[in-house]
Amino acid sequence: MNQKPLLIALDLEGVLVPEVWIAVAEATGVDQLRLTTRDIPDYDELMRGRLNLLDKHGLSIEDIQKVISRLHPLPGAYEFLTELRRRAEVIILSDTFYEFASPLMAQLDWPTLFCNSLEIDAEGRITHYRLRQKDGKRQAVKALKSLNFEVVAVGDSYNDAAMLGEADLGILFRPSQKVIDNFPDFRIAEDYETLEQYIDEYVNS
Repeated sequence: MNQKPLLIALDLEGVLVPEVWIAVAEATGVDQLRLTTRDIPDYDELMRGRLNLLDKHGLSIEDIQKVISRLHPLPGAYEFLTELRRRAEVIILSDTFYEFASPLMAQLDWPTLFCNSLEIDAEGRITHYRLRQKDGKRQAVKALKSLNFEVVAVGDSYNDAAMLGEADLGILFRPSQKVIDNFPDFRIAEDYETLEQYIDEYVNS
């Protein structure tokens, strides 16, 4: 039985809510916006490409926020998160942006969220993005462990691998086959029930 207090660090998109950029691509018809960290592991390359596409197609922060306002958590995500928060401390570690997240956080009863920020000009054009911290997910897990928490981390893609590796237990949730092939050492859960089972097994080990 683990003696340290348990903290669960969850990725947001792909774990609790749909991929925002895929939703934007579907709503706007800009198919290249479907690319995520499952396709392009280099986050800076991915974001620079996204910002160029937004500029090229004249898409503003308001356009994106309208799409996000129509999104809902993945089926079962709210119940899973609610139960998890009864049993442990939970933090969402995400590469999304505070300017995107509020409608989704509200539907999840406002869990703690560590993410990034956008630079937006007077016309609502997204001009740049600001990382809260370089390698922020891994650094957050590292800091939480230094505070004497036992950390279980859950993510779905390349940009989660560093935090999963830093955690006491790392779990991939519904990853693509490419991600599985690149990170064969992490446990894989395809549903919330299995995810809960892995966490329970670790806590009781």
